[in-house]
Amino acid sequence: MNVEFLPAVCVGSGEDGDDRGGDDGNVGVVTQTRTKTKKPSLYRVLMLNDDYTPMEFVVHVLQRIFNKSQDDSVKVMLHVHQRGVGVCGVYTYEVAETKVTQVIDFARKHEHPLQCTLEKE
Repeated sequence: MNVEFLPAVCVGSGEDGDDRGGDDGNVGVVTQTRTKTKKPSLYRVLMLNDDYTPMEFVVHVLQRIFNKSQDDSVKVMLHVHQRGVGVCGVYTYEVAETKVTQVIDFARKHEHPLQCTLEKE
């Protein structure tokens, strides 16, 4: 978190002791803190190829969990099949972790060894 200090000038009390804004030469500095939020780190969700999970199941997972279209799902699935690994999406850590868990749980429920992981972008 970055903190930025902004100076502000305030005028001292009047000569006769009241606080009507007279100038007796006393000047003070007030600082105001303003915080800047940092953008969260992003993580790639990666799907790993295996020799047992059917291609149709991988396409179904990409559509269901990553909300990909039929065409995009087939492209990602073929990339995973041909290269051994493919990017399913890029998310904040919590979302990426949830997607990985959903993929693995869904695959296990359907008795497939499909693996999914995440890495910092």
